[in-house]
Amino acid sequence: MKISAFPKCYIDRIAGDRSMSVFEWIEMARSLDADGLEMYDGFFESLEPGYIDRVGEAIRTAGFAMPMLCCSPDFTNPDPDARKRAVDREVELVAVTRRLGGPRAVCRVLSGQRYPAVGREQGLEWVVECIEKVLPEARSHDVVLGLENHYKDGFWTYPEFAQKQDVFLELVAAIADRDHFGVQYDPSNAIVAGDDPIELLKAVADRVVSMHASDRYLAEGTTLDELRQADGTLGYSPNLRHGVTGKGLNDYEAIFRILAEHNYRGWVSIEDGMNGMEEMAESLAFLRKMAAKYFS
Repeated sequence: MKISAFPKCYIDRIAGDRSMSVFEWIEMARSLDADGLEMYDGFFESLEPGYIDRVGEAIRTAGFAMPMLCCSPDFTNPDPDARKRAVDREVELVAVTRRLGGPRAVCRVLSGQRYPAVGREQGLEWVVECIEKVLPEARSHDVVLGLENHYKDGFWTYPEFAQKQDVFLELVAAIADRDHFGVQYDPSNAIVAGDDPIELLKAVADRVVSMHASDRYLAEGTTLDELRQADGTLGYSPNLRHGVTGKGLNDYEAIFRILAEHNYRGWVSIEDGMNGMEEMAESLAFLRKMAAKYFS
């Protein structure tokens, strides 16, 4: 099993105020025991081939691969022109994924935002339609679309349309392709949604193509029930915190055992570092230990 790193701690600096460049992050990552660096399309200042090739060369020179490009298409936008733009951009990012990661790299897809005026049936119809429009490009480039059980892109107004497990599973089942479409599994996002990460994994284990490995902790004196909102989901409360992977709410023994039972051969990407690079290094060491135990 190969392990990659994603700088959740620096996402606002790289993709937001641009006080850090993606090239600076790649140099910082040299100190980490990782095989790859996951990218986010917001890290890029341009999608021009020359610029993307510079990013790819920096990744390779630092000794890494690029296993997944995190993208956040908004396929539930009520504006049909906006949905078309989301499809067009995702198609463009599929090509970027292939350019950076080569064949079988994963290009993440999301469902879109949970707009108050968009009902479940209509939203699912739009998302399936949009993903089906992107799939031919994924097949052409031999790139895999990975649908994540997500909470919310950091630059969105509303949470994920398919945040809850029942909606997510209905969406996954609606896409028949098992070669160029699968699940980007994130156990922590299941917790944030108020769902059981293990039950979700059991339901999608045969379709998992990539995985995020982070962990969540409850602030002292806080319970999950206290964090639940009226609609049964969880928000990003300050009482639900990031920390070292393997020491939080996720049962990684069960997660890795299920993945091994299904002969998982994809990457695991660490989402960590909110409290510093030292914690990211500790999380990576934990994942190395788990990989050796279940995949050696």
